[in-house]
Amino acid sequence: MKFICFYILSFLTTVVYCQKKEIVKFDRIEPAFWWVGMKNPELQILLYNQTQDISSYKPSLSYPGVVVKEVVKTENPHYLFLTLQIDPSAKAGNLPIQFLNGKKQITLNYELKVKSQTTNRIQGFNSADVMYLIMPDRFANGDTKNDTLPGFYQGVHREKPFGRHGGDLKGVSDHLDYIKDLGVTAIWLNPVLENNQKRESYHGYAITDLYQIDKRFGSNDEYLAFINKSHGLGLKVIQDMVINHIGNMNWLVKDLPSKDWVHQFPTYTSSNYRSPVLTDPYRSGIDQKLMSDGWFDTTMADVNQQNPLFAKYLIQNSIWWIEHAGIDGIRMDTYPYPDKDFMARYCKEIMNEYPKFSIVGEVWISTVVGTAYWAKDVKNADGYQSNLPSLTDFPFYFAAAKAFSEQGGWDSGLTRLYDILGQDFAYVNPQSNLIFLDNHDLPRFYHLVGKDLNKQKMAWVFLMTTRGTPQLYYGTEILEDGDYSIHPTVRRDFPGGWQGDQINIFTNKGVTKDQAEATEFLKKLLQWRKNKSVIHSGKLKHYIPKDNVYVYFRTSEKEKVMVVLNGNSEGKKLDTSRYQENLKGIVKAKNGLTGEVIADLSQFSFPAFSATILELE
Repeated sequence: MKFICFYILSFLTTVVYCQKKEIVKFDRIEPAFWWVGMKNPELQILLYNQTQDISSYKPSLSYPGVVVKEVVKTENPHYLFLTLQIDPSAKAGNLPIQFLNGKKQITLNYELKVKSQTTNRIQGFNSADVMYLIMPDRFANGDTKNDTLPGFYQGVHREKPFGRHGGDLKGVSDHLDYIKDLGVTAIWLNPVLENNQKRESYHGYAITDLYQIDKRFGSNDEYLAFINKSHGLGLKVIQDMVINHIGNMNWLVKDLPSKDWVHQFPTYTSSNYRSPVLTDPYRSGIDQKLMSDGWFDTTMADVNQQNPLFAKYLIQNSIWWIEHAGIDGIRMDTYPYPDKDFMARYCKEIMNEYPKFSIVGEVWISTVVGTAYWAKDVKNADGYQSNLPSLTDFPFYFAAAKAFSEQGGWDSGLTRLYDILGQDFAYVNPQSNLIFLDNHDLPRFYHLVGKDLNKQKMAWVFLMTTRGTPQLYYGTEILEDGDYSIHPTVRRDFPGGWQGDQINIFTNKGVTKDQAEATEFLKKLLQWRKNKSVIHSGKLKHYIPKDNVYVYFRTSEKEKVMVVLNGNSEGKKLDTSRYQENLKGIVKAKNGLTGEVIADLSQFSFPAFSATILELE
């Protein structure tokens, strides 16, 4: 009996020794945490170890309301994809997941949080808003300690037009009062996610980590603090996202889960950049493939959204930023370039989870019909439904760029504005279009109108009183005048954002007379617009321009506004009898910006190159 006991003891000891567990860790877990209470009960977790095979690990868990639905291996054994089913009854807490592979063990305590119920988060944007676009690297350097960091290819070289200049989140956060004082209601930042690229990383469009803020801009926590501070001041935040491509230095590209995660060719092959080919009923297969699968740039790997694992990864990434950071909207870069069926799915899943959220897609197409194809609820001949709530109105931009810089005529001058809006029948909801005079990819509007302040004011009034959601580009208020043919000139540093700047817009140091006049005019216009619901949602009616004078009305049950644009080099007296359909005998009005009372509209003259807002009484 003693011998048997000893044998058992010896045997047990041997077994315990043989099963001594070798602990292996994951180098990446994405998303790092999730939430209970989401409408979509499925969660896909990417698990990665840079040096070891983890594909053979078998997961198990015991947690009320959570089960393992699927485990997927890829051709790269460094990856394992785990799909969990999270029942609505599941509670927040640490979810212990055990991964076993013979002697080896990985223990993952995965955090499930409570979905936020805060009412002022995730507000979306609409035509009552005015968006202010900022290139963070070029706005203000609030923290010089993050200018050059170990492990990052590029440090600050402000003397280089295509280099990093040091602007960061703190720089924007430090000047939120200035931004709010302008009268805008939302901030759109060019991408702030990590861009650890060897060249031209300042713009942010070659993302190398989809879950991390670029440390040269700040940390994830600093980004959340910036958003919370913005919300506290009544400013919404729009996050610039990129799904068509990722940086070629992205960790996913360096060690692909499988070869089909990005589109690959025998030699470098670029996109043909011809978005209209996707709607062309006579298109060739090769043209369509190059448009959708070609790389946007040598440093930007084209993403394959038809890979189901990557598709889910991308959708979850956006949802993670929405829920975690509380952003109010997404501006989606190069919207027609990715797989269009995936983009329809992307918008549907995002908007299903957050019905008040907003997504505006960059649709850089010059024609109205080509642009409208990508808008939500448009009945396309091929049956395609994009589910995209808002899109960039480039046809509007192209029309405005010429309308204020050329002589008036049958189809020129201000007639272009009338003609472009007359095509709004192609949209279901043109009011949701994002309208703009310039942005980070276009010449400064002030440059296009020959540095004419009066024409700039006219264009601002049109932008702020017609249909749509207006967007301004940082520096517009101080008459920045860069020409995009010299690329960096439209992305100059904002004066005063760096210590030692000779001109400081934030303190009015060195501001010219024209800059002061322009800023004051824009502030007054935006403050007026902010409280005018008739401009946000009132009906628009316009009249064919005559002698390059364009007149239109915005009306609601309670208010009526008349706008007169005079695109001539001399003043004009307006015969108002033509507008009685809207005036209905009204002869008295008040200038919305100056407060001047006009006792008799039929006797009122409009100055040269002017825009006049009249509140009708």
